[in-house]
Amino acid sequence: MAGFELADLIKLAVFTLFGYLAGSIPFGFVITRIAGMGDVRDIGSGNIGATNVLRTGNKSLAALTLAGDLGKGLAAVLIVKVGWGEASALAAAGGAFLGHLYPIWLRFQGGKGVATYIGVLTGIAWPAGLGFAGVWLAVAFITRYSSLAALTAAVAAPVILALLGDRPAVGLFTMLTALVFLRHHANIQRLMNGEESKIGAKKS
Repeated sequence: MAGFELADLIKLAVFTLFGYLAGSIPFGFVITRIAGMGDVRDIGSGNIGATNVLRTGNKSLAALTLAGDLGKGLAAVLIVKVGWGEASALAAAGGAFLGHLYPIWLRFQGGKGVATYIGVLTGIAWPAGLGFAGVWLAVAFITRYSSLAALTAAVAAPVILALLGDRPAVGLFTMLTALVFLRHHANIQRLMNGEESKIGAKKS
């Protein structure tokens, strides 16, 4: 029995590492470099995510970054889920999310994780992924704050998973939501101070 438990731990560690390596692919950094836009970390917030890539003025690059960051999380989860089941897929999901936040290739300085969160969430339970997107769109439409929409949707995700009866996923995504809030600490401060920029607002 002890050997079986050790084997399970090793298997989960392998899938977590697999997810981490997939999630750590810095699409925003790579795409902007290939496009000759320089280092995306030198502009705006210094983030490698799609929102900061959009600050280069190139919507196509931002869209590609969004697709890459979402897709790497989704792919990592689905590959493991199909072959080894949901418990292993949850390990890959957690690894992929951490990989995006703390990529080894960029000295552990990554993005804020929203797109990758959507990807791993959709891979685990697609109705929850749709729910996240729905909450994000609703809050963004009402408030025009992208960060607030992301934070609200991240809070909603574990609730949706609980309603779906996926208790193991609830625990993981509660932790991932906490990390989303941690990575958005500057946005939260700006929201509290009334200084956060709105979607579509022109900078003076």
